[in-house]
Order: sequence, then C-alpha cells, then structure tokens
Amino acid sequence: MDMIKEKVTSDCQKAFQLCPKFEKTFSILGKKWNGLIIDVLLENGTQRFKNLVHSVPKCSDRVLVERLKELEQVGVVDRITSTDSSLIEYRLTTKGEELAPVMAAVHLWSDKWCDAEDELRN
Repeated sequence: MDMIKEKVTSDCQKAFQLCPKFEKTFSILGKKWNGLIIDVLLENGTQRFKNLVHSVPKCSDRVLVERLKELEQVGVVDRITSTDSSLIEYRLTTKGEELAPVMAAVHLWSDKWCDAEDELRN
C-alpha cells in the first residue's frame, strides 16, 4: 500500500510540474477584460485606445489602461507610439496572435454552452 501511495505521490508531483505554466496562462486569460481585449485585437487588428474603449464599453478607461499594460508586460500586446505625433496604438505580438485558435475554441464552447439570457439576468 505504501508503494502505491509513493507512486501516486510521485506521479502527482510530476504532473504538477506543468501547473505553473497553466496557472500563469489562466492568470492572463482569466483576468476580467483580457480575453475581450485580445479578441478585439484579433478581430480588428491594430487599434487606437479610443477604439478599444468603444469595443470594450463596460470596462472603465482606468482598468483598460491597466489591462493593456499587463498584456504588454507579458508580451501579448505591443504599444506602438508614433514618433511624429502623439498617436498610440495597440497590436498583438506574435505571442498574442497565437491565441487565435484558443479564442476560436472559446467562442465555439460559449456558443454551445452559454445562454445570453443568463448574463442579462445577473
């Protein structure tokens, strides 16, 4: 019995070696507004801040700035500053663009399992 327990404990420890990456991924994607910001940039390409504000209307400007900074820090979003004007735009990095199949899968899952009426009631 002890050998089985040791084997299970050993296997669990091996399995949990990947957990920090998985946890990190969900700390990025699971944070409120991040998925929507990524989705907007996937769908519409490079965006000015004011366009993102209109695309994510329930998110305050302050929180949107925070989320964009966080996504920039983890290498998902690039902040592009024009040298000849005060124009600032945001675009997905290659790392961010590679989330396209993940976001497509989330759309398929939500179309199948989420009821828009539930959201309206909450």
